[in-house]
Amino acid sequence: MGSDNIELEVEKRAESAAAGSHCESDQERKSHHSDKLKSDLVKRLNRIEGQVRGVKGLIEKDTYCDDVLHQIAAIQSALNGVGKLLLAGHLKSCVVERIQEGDMDVVEELLKTMNTLMK
Repeated sequence: MGSDNIELEVEKRAESAAAGSHCESDQERKSHHSDKLKSDLVKRLNRIEGQVRGVKGLIEKDTYCDDVLHQIAAIQSALNGVGKLLLAGHLKSCVVERIQEGDMDVVEELLKTMNTLMK
């Protein structure tokens, strides 16, 4: 998703929040990303799923450990890419929306999430 598209999405989310179509509580809170972003995330995850199956096959075929480890590193990198994309969307929509609503608890939530992602 390009920078311009994300900015348009943020603008739409801000308008939706102003119109009262935002999440009400933790139990009701859901992501509200664009269909394009969701599609991109699902495509990436499907690709990663295939990579994981491939690694399983490599192990079953007794492939040299170093080769398997390189494939695992590629999977980890791909998962990090999914996380970065989702985090960017979260920051530009959900977090902005909640801060605009005066909900500063989102900052602590975000810090915990980032700490988890950086482990």
